[in-house]
Amino acid sequence: MFPVCMMLFGAGAVCGQQYPVKPIRFIVGSAAGGGTDFVARLMAHRLTEVLGQQIIVENRPGAGSSLAYEFGVKAAPDGYTLTMITPSYAIIPSLYPMKYDPLNDFTSVIQVARGPFVLVVHPSLPAKTTRELIALAKARPGQIIYGSSGQGAIVHLTTELFLYMAGVRMTHVPYKGGGPALTDLIAGQISLVFATSQTGLPQVKAGRLRALAVTTPERIPAEPNLPTVAESGVPGYEVTNWHGLIGPKGLPRAVVNRMHDEVANLIKLKDMEDRLQADGMSRAGGTSEQFYEQIRKELDQWRQVVTRARIKIN
Repeated sequence: MFPVCMMLFGAGAVCGQQYPVKPIRFIVGSAAGGGTDFVARLMAHRLTEVLGQQIIVENRPGAGSSLAYEFGVKAAPDGYTLTMITPSYAIIPSLYPMKYDPLNDFTSVIQVARGPFVLVVHPSLPAKTTRELIALAKARPGQIIYGSSGQGAIVHLTTELFLYMAGVRMTHVPYKGGGPALTDLIAGQISLVFATSQTGLPQVKAGRLRALAVTTPERIPAEPNLPTVAESGVPGYEVTNWHGLIGPKGLPRAVVNRMHDEVANLIKLKDMEDRLQADGMSRAGGTSEQFYEQIRKELDQWRQVVTRARIKIN
């Protein structure tokens, strides 16, 4: 007599001991070479070894990652198509027409990694702390120019949240990616950017930019003397740049548990932690329920930011 899980497997049920029995796809909403792609490929390489099945990273960039997310949540809920998401998952419902329910059409698995954005300014800006920057912006409303990686992108909204909570106005210049924005900042064409730690901190160490604060609620181990925005004059401010794994609605609990536990074990390994820290990130973890709750909260948070700032995608 066959075990129940084996008899049901052909009908769509998944037994935790059997899964996986064929290759798994990780859908990524950005081009190869970016931060999310890096995390996805790092996890894919190690999980292939652990699970005994190949993890294939499939890049589907476009429309702020919404094309990839739509594809991922509409896949068969069998555990063989999972999606790597970032805060953009919680942002795009406020900017694009959606063909799926961003809160109810997915199953959270685990938050893999997280890190800060770093508030970096051109050295010519006469502000050496966040408080001084706020005072300068109040004295020169709308005159300080900040850059972002694009209209409606996480860096844009991160800055708009800062401006709202600090009670100041600045002028936004959107770029086609974080790289061009940072290049113009170094050249002195703009005054500040909330950069990822992996792109901003090397420029600070080279003396080309000045770092004022990090956006996470705690200081980061790599720069323990760099304060948080919250402790620098904007109490309660918090933005985390994260990467996480989700599946379609109805993903079997056995699959969620297996993938969650394998990823949680991997990110605890010293070499994995070192690789993430080299890219400006740290391990996350937590339960799948905690990850779902963070996504729910951020959907509401970024909706409010988009509405207040009247951000639209043309």
